[in-house]
Amino acid sequence: MNLEQLAAFCKQKGIIFNNCEIYGGNRGFFDLGPLGVEIVKNIKDSWWKTHVQQREDVVGIDGPIISNPKVWKASGHTDNFADILVEDTVTNERYRADHLLEDALDINCDGKTAQQMNELIKINKLKSPNGNPLGVPKAFNLMFSTNVGPVASEESVAYLRPETAQLIFAAYKDVVDSSRVKLPFGIAQIGKAFRNEISPRNFIFRCREFEQMELEYFCHPDKVNQCDLLTDEIKNYEIQIWSSDAQLANEDHKVMKLWDAHEQGIIKTQWHVYWLYFEHSWLRSIGLSNLRMRARQHLPDEKSHYALDTWDIEYRYGFGWKELEGLANRTDYDLKAHIAQSKKKLDIFDEETKQKVIPHVVVEPSIGVSRALLAVLTEAYQESAERGNIILKLDRKLVPIQVAVFPLVNKVHDKAREVYDLIKDQFIVQYDKSGSVGKRYARSDETGVPICVTVDFEDGVTLRDRDTAQQYRVALDELSYVLFQYYAGKDLKDLAKKIEKND
Repeated sequence: MNLEQLAAFCKQKGIIFNNCEIYGGNRGFFDLGPLGVEIVKNIKDSWWKTHVQQREDVVGIDGPIISNPKVWKASGHTDNFADILVEDTVTNERYRADHLLEDALDINCDGKTAQQMNELIKINKLKSPNGNPLGVPKAFNLMFSTNVGPVASEESVAYLRPETAQLIFAAYKDVVDSSRVKLPFGIAQIGKAFRNEISPRNFIFRCREFEQMELEYFCHPDKVNQCDLLTDEIKNYEIQIWSSDAQLANEDHKVMKLWDAHEQGIIKTQWHVYWLYFEHSWLRSIGLSNLRMRARQHLPDEKSHYALDTWDIEYRYGFGWKELEGLANRTDYDLKAHIAQSKKKLDIFDEETKQKVIPHVVVEPSIGVSRALLAVLTEAYQESAERGNIILKLDRKLVPIQVAVFPLVNKVHDKAREVYDLIKDQFIVQYDKSGSVGKRYARSDETGVPICVTVDFEDGVTLRDRDTAQQYRVALDELSYVLFQYYAGKDLKDLAKKIEKND
């Protein structure tokens, strides 16, 4: 499956649309359709439940899209948040220099300077996609600027946030003073971010407006390599690891236990061991497979200026291995930068050590919602030659429609509506009476509905499993119980057998 196929499928099924298509589109911006908005909501709900609501050491905030511009001065975004662009000297079209080089030379340009990219362009005599000479690569700041207030002036300039992390740092002291958090603890946020990408591409992978699910995990500076949350399960957890040394030696990734990677000095801190496990496990819980994920360590010249060590969980999309989630150790860089800019004290009192400290961010799990959506759709999309239709095998936690109710024929319409009314308050239910039952099954497969309920003249109803196409007969008074148990994680076949046995 290529991206064009997936984009066409998403448009047809109401998952993702090009923004403002009636006006020719708006590059780098997309609309979520009726099904897409439900899938995305479920992804965010799953992330929030796992990362905030089910943990005692993480709380959440929701900061504004526009904030005091000094925030971005302190963080370095105003001066340094840039990509390297290069122009076609004839048409003046602009391209990301690293993308041109990577596509033409099959190399990784992360961390390369504008001068290094210029040398590569000259040595390899690269041209623009139009076949014209290229200009000298230069930095391009990615932040969208705006004005706040009734008069546009130098003092009114502000920025749409390019990330959600800095709002957490700016609010961190208020969170500490108003909450009962104690080190180590995390602050999480889900929200929009905006980057004026030079060349958005790969469908929804690289957009100009997107959402981030992000968490800053703060730790006592004396305990940056001491994680009390590790268990034998976590230590023995296996993932595909691509260390920086392996990349430099031109070696492939390999399966390793996380603790073995730590003891060999590949994963530097215990906290990265823990959070690589936690994030990888969550991604598996929403339907992504081990074989399509790997943990890649940033190269020494690729790491951000603030990072002690950074790992990406990469996913093998249809266009190759690309970053799905980043996990950076940001140390105390951000808090100290905001202390210097704001002239405010941001140290906190640690009850355990009876010290005032500036915590370290030992890890920052950060994932784009659209990249998660693209990975989920890539994993779920399957063309069935046997059925002659597409099956969207979404994890049951993410499905936009949980149950579809069908009357077998029009004469049982009233009975089918009663079944629909019976379960609609507990589940997301679709009622469909149009076309043959076979066509309705196919439509439900393509929108990811896990269970179809067919109502006929007999007592009870027939449940049909999306993944296996197997059908099971269930008494009407057992229907809600079966659906509740299924969405609690039980297998439909086992539930049907249990009910049959009890009967």
